[in-house]
Amino acid sequence: MSVVDKMWDAITTVIRMNDRIERIAITLKHQQEKIEQMTERVFRLEAMLDIALTKQVSRSRKLRQLEDKI
Repeated sequence: MSVVDKMWDAITTVIRMNDRIERIAITLKHQQEKIEQMTERVFRLEAMLDIALTKQVSRSRKLRQLEDKI
């Protein structure tokens, strides 16, 4: 192999690696977006659960107060 062939191989290898890195970067970006969307959904679910549990505790207290009056 001549020096020119080795240089050409090195350049093509770098170009291929760059293409792969760009594809990986795009994939990672999409994955990050999915993770952020899932995190938002979890926050909303936690908020709904907290509201539901708070209402349940509030109802239980009101029932106890009514029972105590009777």
